[in-house]
Order: sequence, then structure tokens, then C-alpha cells
Amino acid sequence: MTPKWRELADKLAGRIKSGEYAPGQQLPHIRDLVEAGEGSKSTVHAAYKALEAEGLVTSSRGHGTVVREQAPLKRLGIARYDKAKWRDGDEVAFIADRVASGRAYKRGDQTQNVSRVPAPAIVAAAHGLPEGSEVYARARLVKEGDQPTHTLTSYYRPEHVEGTRIVDPTPGPAGKGGGFRVLYDAGYEIDHMREELRSRVATPDEATLLQLAPGEWVVELHRTTFTADEMVVEFAIGVHAATRFSWSYDFKVPDSAQEATP
Repeated sequence: MTPKWRELADKLAGRIKSGEYAPGQQLPHIRDLVEAGEGSKSTVHAAYKALEAEGLVTSSRGHGTVVREQAPLKRLGIARYDKAKWRDGDEVAFIADRVASGRAYKRGDQTQNVSRVPAPAIVAAAHGLPEGSEVYARARLVKEGDQPTHTLTSYYRPEHVEGTRIVDPTPGPAGKGGGFRVLYDAGYEIDHMREELRSRVATPDEATLLQLAPGEWVVELHRTTFTADEMVVEFAIGVHAATRFSWSYDFKVPDSAQEATP
């Protein structure tokens, strides 16, 4: 049987989606739903937590549970890496997402820490290095207003980035055009990428950093960036709050049979 909290969550979700509960509107207090016979305090609390995890509401002390004002950010696929954005302009990837979503942004929405660290196994494998070799880790936390949206840590070989803006810990992108422009200017023009995604429950540390409810899910991204001659110049791991993004891809459908025709 469907748990009582799930039935209540589905009922409230239907009212939110129909517009009965409008964006910015506070949902009834837990005690009011209990008194209305919708379930016990623990049942209503679990239903509200489910709605929060699904991205339909936000909860905070002093404000109660409120229907989300904004749709999730559009996280672009191929288009966010358009060379014209960062090579010829200053629209780095997270800014491209904000522009596509019609949302405001500041360069300072991205903070970062840069350190030289022993390469974890997955990073060493991506770069073709022995495990434990030193790499630069550029760890970013990206926010929209006061709310974190995701983290992204890029790993580079020291010989590719030593002395460049990539290893400067100043908040914001690494100068005009960001990290990809730095690599381009250093002679490492990016040519193609591989992105792998998986969803999982956030760790306690991630939940704290991203301001997530316990048990909320994240999308983990692994991005490998290559030059035209297959040199890996960046390997990045991102952790995205699942309910704060919609992932958008627009691409030409391949036809490998035609491509193979001599």
C-alpha cells in the first residue's frame, strides 16, 4: 500500500501544479493539516520533506514551507561550451546557463579554492598519470543569490596551468573567458568533451554545503576535456542539487551508416 505521507505529498503536489497553491504561497502549517485529518505530525512532516526533495517547495525556519518561486535553472549541454562564448566573449559555462534561463548573475557567484594535491585514482586515470602524482585542483562553489546550486572541481596537470590565472584563487572565473580561455591562450585549445552523469543521495557534507534536506538527491557529473590530438587538459567532478536544475541538450542526430560510407 502507498504510505500515507506519499498520498498526502501527491495530493499537495497536484494542488501546486494546478496553481491552487501559487509560487511564493505558504502551505498550511503542519498542525493545521493534522487538525484537518490529513495525518499525524510525522506524516505531514514527511510529505513536506518529499515535496522539498522534489523541488516543489522550500522550507526555512520562520517562513514555513513555501511553493518555489522559480523554475529550475536550465543546465545547457553542448551550447554552454560554445567557443564563441568564452574565446571571443566572457560568457563562461555557468553564466551561459543563467543567460539561457533568463536569470541574473554576478561573476562573484562562483567562489573557488586552488591547491596542488596528490591525484585521486579517478583523476590520475583520466589524465593518464600514476596515482598520487601532483595535480592542481580548482574547487568552485556556485550560488544563485544566497542558495548554492552546485560544486565543480577541475583537475589539471601542473605543466599545463602553472603560472596562469587558473591557479589564482580570486573569486569568480579565471579572468575573461574563464578556464577554457586560459587553456586556449596557453596553446591547449579544447576540441571535444565526454560527460558522464549519475544520480545519488547527497553525502552529509554535500547536504551541508549545498543546503539540502537530509536524503535529497544530487547529480554527479564527470567531465573529461580533450584537445584535438586527444590530450586530456581537464578532468572535472561536479555535484549538482538535483531539483535546482533541468538538463537541456540540443544536438544534431548522427547517422553512423552515412558517416561510414566512403
